[in-house]
Amino acid sequence: MAVTNRNQLIREVYQLLNKEGFETSNIYDQSCFDIVARKKLLILLLKILVNIDSINESHVEEIRQISNVFLASPIIVGLKSKNHILEEDVVYERHGLPAIGLQTLKNMIIYDEYPEILADRGGYYVQINGNVLKEYREEYNLSLKDLADLAHVSRATMYKYENGMVRANTETAMLLEEILNTKITLDIDLFEPYQEDIKLKADTSNLNQTQGTNAQNLAKLGFGVVSTNKSPFDALAKAEIATKKKDNPLIANLNVQDEQNTKTLKKMAISLKDLSLVTSSDPFFVLADDKIKDSIDGIPVIKSWEMKEFENSKEFLKLIKERRNN
Repeated sequence: MAVTNRNQLIREVYQLLNKEGFETSNIYDQSCFDIVARKKLLILLLKILVNIDSINESHVEEIRQISNVFLASPIIVGLKSKNHILEEDVVYERHGLPAIGLQTLKNMIIYDEYPEILADRGGYYVQINGNVLKEYREEYNLSLKDLADLAHVSRATMYKYENGMVRANTETAMLLEEILNTKITLDIDLFEPYQEDIKLKADTSNLNQTQGTNAQNLAKLGFGVVSTNKSPFDALAKAEIATKKKDNPLIANLNVQDEQNTKTLKKMAISLKDLSLVTSSDPFFVLADDKIKDSIDGIPVIKSWEMKEFENSKEFLKLIKERRNN
């Protein structure tokens, strides 16, 4: 049966991941991401849409930040764009995130076959393996100009192909492979962990005042902090100075509003526990209510007044560990 709506697509992706041995989170279809999945060191952060053009740019920024903390690979999975059905083994981009069709995801996960073609303005492009191109050009005793003339491009363009400076359109790449009788295109590794060389900072613009204060307190202890607006948690934190034992990222609900009842907190705890298990992160709450014990369903609770008592991130992590173990 053909997949025609978002719920079907989410179910198909979820079943695929489980069948292929991934540990999967619950489905968070009201979040900036829908599923987090893990297999060994690979963590996928997936947003699933019928139309990839409907992705929200602010959600993309949040997906990027979360992926950066978890060293996850963010991918949009869809059925179509505004203009056409997504083609198999073609990578599209939306606001800098890769977007692919369901069959392309299956090819990568089941058969370890990665796409080569990137859809961009004006057509389809591939990245040339410059080393292979140069090796075979020289083996055939062709100069840059000789090969450029055979491929109907300029010598300057051929030089850029060999040095990885530009992508080639698919027609030119196919012609070069025919001339040299070898594969010269590079796969697009969508499972590469997303990493931005940026200093995490406690942007609290989307948190209420008390949540923002707690995020700032985490930052003062030496954590890089990412606050979120469209996720099942309020913030992620990562120790900026690594200890001998590599510290896991922290995943937190900084929701300290007194009106939060036990039932609501337990629902939050389910999400924190679920996501922390898949991402190997340490979950915790920061709450103002002193009547609440030191943990909720196994999730450590730090009181808001305690946030001001810690000297550094090491002390904070020690208390998290103690309350988790207890």
